[in-house]
Amino acid sequence: MKKAIALILSILIAITVIYFLFIYYATFSEGYRSGKLIKISHKGIVFKTWEGEISQGVSESQRFRFSVESSQNIVIDQLKDLQGQFVKLTYKERFGTFPWLGDTKYFVTKVEKTQLE
Repeated sequence: MKKAIALILSILIAITVIYFLFIYYATFSEGYRSGKLIKISHKGIVFKTWEGEISQGVSESQRFRFSVESSQNIVIDQLKDLQGQFVKLTYKERFGTFPWLGDTKYFVTKVEKTQLE
């Protein structure tokens, strides 16, 4: 009986660890988005996360919402400095997220200032 409980517990722990590793490291897609940076904020009650938004047009549906991992200090500082300007974002999309990482599945890894043409 003890061996069966230990085996079941080990399997549950292994599944949980594999799930967390998959969500954190597996990338669904990678890409670029450009637009006017209209928001970057540090929000949350229990978990403070960096959330941002760029406008890609005039309607609400043409806004791209993204998260930035707290460890990406350079990207966060660049986004703070470029608020209100046109930017090109490099991002990765994950299959899911955790509350301590961010609100969205899109995580910005690089930001560049662009010129409006």
